[in-house]
Amino acid sequence: MHFRRRDIITGLAALAPMTVAGHVWAAPKSDARLLVVFLRGAYDAANVVIPISSDFYYASRPNLAIARPNPTVPTAALPLDANWGLHPALRSSIYALYEKGEAVFVPFAGTDDLTRSHFETQDTIELGQNVNGTRNYRSGFMARLAGVLTRVRPISFTDQMPLTFQGSDSVPNIAINNVGKPGIDARQANLILSMYEGQPLSAAVQEGFRVRDDVYNAVTEHMMEASRGAVSPKGFELSARRIGRLMRDQFNLGFVDVGGWDTHVNQGGATGYLADRIGELGRGLAGFAEDVGPGWKDTVVVVVSEFGRTFRENGNRGTDHGHGSVYWILGGGIKGRRIAGEQVAVDQAHLFQNRDYPVLTDYRALLGGLMARMYGLDQNGLQRVFASVQPRDLALL
Repeated sequence: MHFRRRDIITGLAALAPMTVAGHVWAAPKSDARLLVVFLRGAYDAANVVIPISSDFYYASRPNLAIARPNPTVPTAALPLDANWGLHPALRSSIYALYEKGEAVFVPFAGTDDLTRSHFETQDTIELGQNVNGTRNYRSGFMARLAGVLTRVRPISFTDQMPLTFQGSDSVPNIAINNVGKPGIDARQANLILSMYEGQPLSAAVQEGFRVRDDVYNAVTEHMMEASRGAVSPKGFELSARRIGRLMRDQFNLGFVDVGGWDTHVNQGGATGYLADRIGELGRGLAGFAEDVGPGWKDTVVVVVSEFGRTFRENGNRGTDHGHGSVYWILGGGIKGRRIAGEQVAVDQAHLFQNRDYPVLTDYRALLGGLMARMYGLDQNGLQRVFASVQPRDLALL
């Protein structure tokens, strides 16, 4: 378990559902849960949510294109509607959710950041600030959201505290893939507790150790289950199930990042590198939905990436840094089984700078509209999360 760069006691105190930095935490006022999944490296959206009605797509990707839907061809795209299909590696996971009305895809989504730099654009998304203004690296959009929600338990499933939660003093971060035996044993914990006995931070320190132990026990329990063949013990598939259990029982605002999406060379099409990564991601998200259990009906998962990739394949049978992407919205209570947001024809005339998907739905506007529906935030609350942005209601809930 890792905490913000501060001493161990301050980190433990930050976990307490007490009064922290003047903010009083209490039990959630509803069962609503939000998990943001960040695909770092810019996944190739056009080969995952596929523009099957576009002849231009097939001409632009002679080696990478996914075949149009055909029920007799297992490597063909899975039909979403007349214009869009889904990668066949997602058949048993995300496509199954889509068929149940629990998935929405938003093409032509992204930011107004034009740097095409992974680091710059990742920062842009996590901060959620005006790209033309001065950046405040101590104010991430999920920290600001936590600040306007009076009853929320946030957590980041990351090795280091991400930018998106910077500015909040009460967010634990847990490297879920690397959780092991707690670094402080029972004897040391008792010594620390005795040091703070009768002091103002005593209750906060006790609560910090309790949350640490609960997280460790939940993770190790699930690892043992996985060893009996319930799920693969590798990568995000296993991690997502652990996250589902923790968000089912303890937390309701989460962030996790998944790497490995920068596919410049030998990306593959229906099979290959990207297909394998997408399959793992899909199975992980489906496992998360299962382990959240009945709470899935009150849970929303938003899958984003910093930008899309070039529409045309490159000379190395891969794709390069692009602009517009496709975001995913998953959940048991969403108005699913559809493609949402503004769309244009997928042809050369509508490419951005003759190379990429355009951005027609700003990610802050999309998230703002979703937050308004999830939490009932008014305009003042939404402006505190995303200043100077008009929320866009895509009727996702």
